[in-house]
Amino acid sequence: MQIIREINALRRAVAELRIDGGRIAFVPTMGALHAGHMALVREAKRQAAHVIASIFVNPTQFGANEDLGSYPRREAEDAAMLESEGCAILWAPDAATMYPAGHATSITVSGVSDGLDGAARPGHFAGVATVVAKLFNQVQPDVALFGEKDYQQLAVIRRLVADLDLPVRIVGVPTQRDPDGLALSSRNAYLSPEERIAARALPRALVEAAQAMRDGGSVEEALARAREDLTAAGFATVDYVELRDAETLQPLAELTRAGRLLAAAKIGRTRLIDNIEVLPLP
Repeated sequence: MQIIREINALRRAVAELRIDGGRIAFVPTMGALHAGHMALVREAKRQAAHVIASIFVNPTQFGANEDLGSYPRREAEDAAMLESEGCAILWAPDAATMYPAGHATSITVSGVSDGLDGAARPGHFAGVATVVAKLFNQVQPDVALFGEKDYQQLAVIRRLVADLDLPVRIVGVPTQRDPDGLALSSRNAYLSPEERIAARALPRALVEAAQAMRDGGSVEEALARAREDLTAAGFATVDYVELRDAETLQPLAELTRAGRLLAAAKIGRTRLIDNIEVLPLP
């Protein structure tokens, strides 16, 4: 596996991969890799002949009081994991390469970025959309893979690609979970042992709320109960627990079509997000 840090070197390496006509799949990450990322890489290998992964902790998607400085960085271990899964290239630029002096362009995706994390983390999705557009231009992949755990991010990227006519197919990969149901996340490393046990309430609250909705219960009541359960479990703040249209992310007051139940809450110093699919009964 080649580790590349300079754009011209990346373009030469990508051109060499394409000599045999093979398709390229791309897995963008911020590092601190875990089994969820490896699921993306394995699916990428099914989608294309060559896999390129990136590691870049993107400063523009972090707020002023968020964890940019403490976000886990362990490139050597991450590179070994990617190489073991058969990645051809690790694209690992630094901030000066991604945002050179004078950089002044930002991309905003309206609609699907409204509310949820868009409200809780102002400017976050502009940072995501801008860095993803840059990564797509640098790598020029045929297909790119993203985890469904960051469901609103996935919706933003799909809208970005459609609106800007970018020639890349976006594939969402189902959320990977530990046996106790907690969604895999690089930020899980922040949890103390006690917080890790309490955090299991997040997926459990979503599952119970979804079941209540499918049983014909009030959506509003199911969401309120989920918020109460999270607070009772030890979550200090609950940013949101909402039912949204699975495609448009518009709020749903009733489970009349395919929905997505999304939540974000903070336990200790760790903010966790999760979501599950909710389908109406036939």
